[in-house]
This record gives sequence, C-alpha cells and structure tokens, in this order.
Amino acid sequence: MTRFARADVLRILRITPRQLNGWQKAGLIAVGDSFSFCDLLQLKKVRDLRARKVRPAVIRESLRAMQEQVAGMENPLLEAGAFSVGSRVVFRHEGKTLDPIDGQFIMEYGQAGAILPARGVRQISTVESAADHFARGISLEEDPNSIAQAIKAYETVLELDPQFAPAHINLGTLHYNQQDFARAEHHYRMAIECDSRYALAWFDLGNVLDETGRIAEAIGAYQTAIQLAPTYADAYYNLALACERNRDPRKALTYWQAYVKLDSHGPWAVHAKNQIKRILSADKLKVIYRR
Repeated sequence: MTRFARADVLRILRITPRQLNGWQKAGLIAVGDSFSFCDLLQLKKVRDLRARKVRPAVIRESLRAMQEQVAGMENPLLEAGAFSVGSRVVFRHEGKTLDPIDGQFIMEYGQAGAILPARGVRQISTVESAADHFARGISLEEDPNSIAQAIKAYETVLELDPQFAPAHINLGTLHYNQQDFARAEHHYRMAIECDSRYALAWFDLGNVLDETGRIAEAIGAYQTAIQLAPTYADAYYNLALACERNRDPRKALTYWQAYVKLDSHGPWAVHAKNQIKRILSADKLKVIYRR
C-alpha cells in the first residue's frame, strides 16, 4: 500500500504543520509521520470540517458518538458521509442523516409529504458517487502525468453535485498551478458561493487575486479568511506580504506579528521576524509601536 510522508500530506492537502500536529494531538488522526491513502482522505474531511469552523472537540465527540450509535463502525469519517450543518457534524449512513451527539435523524417534510434531507445536507446517493470521483481525483494528482485525468475526475464530481465545494477548490488549484488564473478564480468563487464560510476558499481566492495584480481585493479576501479562521497562519503571512506590496507597512507589521505568534519556529518564521525588524527600523514606526 502506498504511504505518504508528512511533507507529502502537507503539500497535497495544503495544510500547515501546525494544523496537522493539532489534529493529531486532538485525536482526529493517528500520531505518526507516515500516512496511508485512507489517512489522506480522513485528513481531507477533517480539513474541510475545520474550514467550516467546526471545532476539533466537536469533531472528536461526533466520531465517538457515531461509533456508539452504529455497532461495528470503526472510522465514521471513512465509513459514512460526514458533513457540517452549522457548527455540528452529521453523518449519512444507510440512507439516513444522523446527528450522533443528539442521536436524532435530520429530515424535513416537503409539500407532498415526502421526506427530504435537511437544508444544507446533500442526498446520500449523490454524495457517495461524487465522493468516489473526488477520491480518484486526489489519487491522480500524485502523478504529474495524470493532471488532465484529475481535472476530469473533479469535473465529474461537479456534474454529479455542483455544490461540492472541495472539488471546486482542488479543481481551481490545478488550474492555478497551470497558470490558468481565470478558471482558478472561477472555481474559488464557486466554492465560496457553495459555502461562504469556507476559509480555504477565501484564502485561495486571495492568492489568485494577488497573482493577477488585484492587491486590494486580495487583501479583502485574506482578511475574510482570517475572520473565519483566526488561527489560519498562512493567511496572515500572505496578508502581510500583500500589505507590503500595497505600501502599507503598518498593517503589514500587525499581520507579521500575528503570524509569528502562530508559527514561531517554522521555515517561514525567520522571514517574518526579519520583516518585523526591518519595518520597525523606520523611526516613525518605532514611535508608533512604542505607543
């Protein structure tokens, strides 16, 4: 079975070492430096839930409760569809949508009396089929010669479920890496339209806006990402860079300092600390900072 090193997981899922370490400490993924493909899918679901501001403690409690609700279920993130409804995690299993903490099924009745999934919850048959293609897309991304196939896999996901925000994210990133910024921006904006609380989508949108010279818009996108996820270190880093390019060192200083608080020992922390020293070397800013 293919194993992925920690660096590979960080690159594929576009998460930070701090995020991965935090999820391991929270018990959401096994502690270790080698990961299976199943671990990769599990981490992807955790990342998406966290991007929707579901707290690690809620995810952990939901997993425990789901194991108690369904006998023999060892890993609910892989054995059932897991999605957020508000700040909670719900699971789809055997055609039913369940909030395991409350032990209640989530459903509502249509005008004709037919049972429908609750708002914000996609039908299970579509989700399962789309998830299969999504997993295939992730696998195909590993081979540089299979990028076109990965794009096709994600496009199939969106044909089956146009509201599958993570597919828009990954598809946008593949186009971004090919420097097709117009298509990348389209998919990032579609992800936001699917879920306006998706911090990763705002961060990625900021990147493509920055890349295409729309610095002020990029700053706005990064700021939204931080509002949704206040510990999103990469967003602070890119926001500081954008503020410097926008000739606003005072704001940049604030974001550099915020970044260092979140990541004081990482490879980018040295650069952030140097930027803080450089900005504070200006006499006017020294006075402001002391005040």
